[in-house]
Amino acid sequence: MDFDLILNELSLRNPAPNEQEAQQRMSELIKTIQAVKAQGVKVILRTKEDFYTTILAPNYPLRRWLNDKNINQIERQYIKILATTSPFSTDIVNSEVQDIENNASLFEFRHQGEMAIGLGIAYVLETIAISLLSEECWDCNRLEIEFISLDEDKEIVHELVKIFHVSRSTHVQEHANLIQKIQEHIYRQVSNGVEMWNRREELFPNLEFCHAVRRQLEDIRTGQLELQPVLKKLFELQKCCENWNNGSFNTEGYPLEESGESQPTLEKYFKERTFLCPDGKERLFERHIKLRVCNWRIHFFPEQPVFPEQSGTVIIGYIGRHLPTVKYRT
Repeated sequence: MDFDLILNELSLRNPAPNEQEAQQRMSELIKTIQAVKAQGVKVILRTKEDFYTTILAPNYPLRRWLNDKNINQIERQYIKILATTSPFSTDIVNSEVQDIENNASLFEFRHQGEMAIGLGIAYVLETIAISLLSEECWDCNRLEIEFISLDEDKEIVHELVKIFHVSRSTHVQEHANLIQKIQEHIYRQVSNGVEMWNRREELFPNLEFCHAVRRQLEDIRTGQLELQPVLKKLFELQKCCENWNNGSFNTEGYPLEESGESQPTLEKYFKERTFLCPDGKERLFERHIKLRVCNWRIHFFPEQPVFPEQSGTVIIGYIGRHLPTVKYRT
């Protein structure tokens, strides 16, 4: 699931005095984004202007940082592949966001007297603002900003509002419930299997689906018993993938009941567990998740991450009733 982090442009106004401090600020920013990502979401960093033009220190723009051999290669690669978008309003349906961005709104937001477009957009979207830890005022998990608007009598009204905010990785845990609520709200909006299939790239960016799974999902109707269990298990697999960048794929610590197949079952029923994958290869899908409430199974195949800074991928080969085994022949 995509999750918008709104970059506070005010935190970019004071470059670090030297390259070393700039590097420390970038390291903390990366740790903070990774902590949000660890909540099981795909982070989209929304910025006022092109993030890569940011000046980190005198004569040290972000583009130079990206090519600095003294910087940890994993950190540099992480920023290179980070999904960023500018301006803030790109692909956002809410027209108020674009109005705020263009100073055309009937209200505005200020922080300590300064126009705060990013912080205001975070408030409107009810999401989290993120700051480069360039000043002490950004070292907090919530920020108070001034909301200025016109009332019905065209009188100017000043109101203080609080927004969710992070600038350190330790701040993120304070907002875990918020991220969870946003996730649950989005998943509750999925009303049937057709919608689940059509929104699979948005909901499950780290999962790939074999073509045969399309029919299996599309057969799930609104209100059907299996809808929510399937959705929840795919969601947990997505979270597991987001946090998998090295070693073998492990579902331990997630609410997933995983199992493999016995050798006698594989010998007798391997064809029933071999599925054509999106890359044109056939694979044996031995590993599966159990859905006890409906006696369904989700058969999956983990694809090892190519780079240590990237998340892995899991291919979904089958979603449906328990496949035959030597003990359970359906």
